Amino acid sequence: FSSFAYVLLHGLRRLGLTGTAFAKAQSTTIRLKLLKIGARLHLTVRKVWLSFSEASPYVSDIAQILANLKQHPAWSPPG
Repeated sequence: FSSFAYVLLHGLRRLGLTGTAFAKAQSTTIRLKLLKIGARLHLTVRKVWLSFSEASPYVSDIAQILANLKQHPAWSPPG
């Protein structure tokens, strides 16, 4: 699990964190400041909604990260 988590975090850093204050952050910093935040998750058939607190200090960074990740298409198997 730790190897899989490392690969996911490295992919997030490479694709999502470019152009943000967290682009060169260590894994511990990313985990504490971005992944361990409170948010409300609402799943529908076609969308995933994340609702963050308005008082979150990293709202603009999270919006930039999500915009960066939207630019990269999801992987599809060859065939």
